[in-house]
Amino acid sequence: MTYTLLFDLDDTLLYTNIESFVPAYFQALSDCLSPHVSPSIMLPALMSATQLMMNTEDPSRTLEEVFDDDFYTKIGVVKKDLIEIIEDFYDNTFPNLRVTTDLRPDAVPLIEWAVSQGCRIAIATDPIFPRKATYHRLRWAGFDPEQFELVSSFENFHFSKTYAAYYAEVLGQLGWPDGPVLMIGNDVNRDLIPADKLGLKTYLIEGESASRPGPEAGRGKLTDLRPWLESQNPSTLEPSYKSSEATLAIMSSTPAVLLGFAESLADEQWKSEPTPDDWAMNEIVCHLRDTEIEIHKVQIQLMVEKAGAFIPRPDSSIWANERKYLHVNGRNALAEFVAARIQNLEAIRNLDSSIWSRKARHAIFGPTSFSEVMSFIADHDRAHIQQVWKTINAIRAERV
Repeated sequence: MTYTLLFDLDDTLLYTNIESFVPAYFQALSDCLSPHVSPSIMLPALMSATQLMMNTEDPSRTLEEVFDDDFYTKIGVVKKDLIEIIEDFYDNTFPNLRVTTDLRPDAVPLIEWAVSQGCRIAIATDPIFPRKATYHRLRWAGFDPEQFELVSSFENFHFSKTYAAYYAEVLGQLGWPDGPVLMIGNDVNRDLIPADKLGLKTYLIEGESASRPGPEAGRGKLTDLRPWLESQNPSTLEPSYKSSEATLAIMSSTPAVLLGFAESLADEQWKSEPTPDDWAMNEIVCHLRDTEIEIHKVQIQLMVEKAGAFIPRPDSSIWANERKYLHVNGRNALAEFVAARIQNLEAIRNLDSSIWSRKARHAIFGPTSFSEVMSFIADHDRAHIQQVWKTINAIRAERV
């Protein structure tokens, strides 16, 4: 059975003196921009934009977009006037910050072993840095960034590790893999607790600042992880996505994941069907849009209006042909799905928590509850993200 392993980076695969690294990083960037922006303006703007990235729950905007909107407005300079300077900073100045880190000699052998075992590996580092900065840090740890299936950065993520939705976005970008999943990190609050809220099993890398108990399935030094994994029954590390927190995290991540996948598609590829039995991206996003508006929204409203509501479930399987999804503008349909999902999420989050136990009667499943119907939506999301992931990979394979 294939493991999916999510690794934190700082103080997990790379020793990082955060107390030295962050001030040095901010100061170096300030010095780089000082001919164009006063440090007295730049540093508060940098702190403000970074905090916004940490706190955003908007699945329609990448963390880079959240950062840019705030940062460049506050410093009074448009991004295009600084982009070459900033790129040069990450190419030539940022590497000097390596002195605030130390190689972790047990990290590379562990990853090499995991790869040899067929594990899928993602670097689940807080995506508040640009890709270039994260890639440098991976090289400092002894890795080639390209050897990992996924590396989170602010260009390709919509949530920070503050939220369970971040971990849902990681798994969504991996195509919602089946089988055991383990999050490995040293920070209880940012690596373990949000991952646990999604329903993932976690492993705590012990250190001086990570001694208090958390929700981890295991803990130890990095060198202890391999024998611990080898001793586990893989079935005990299977995730469970049935809690209300997991359901909301998955529902929040789906628009973000779809937007990320869509960026890689040329216009003609939206109609590409890997096999005659598969749906094209156009058809998938149209199905999700119409289901969100005509089914999910209605179901939520009915259950909110009264206890014991009857929950209809129209046959949406006929819509693709009936509504000629293949010929609809997929990008527009995706935008409409994202808007509808955000509206539904806002409605759910504004409800009293007691609604989750409210009973209802489902047209297909019979006696049910608000919580179960919402979990059906999350399961539906995951199934179609798996479908999209397979379609995208088939399109990529055609390019090779």
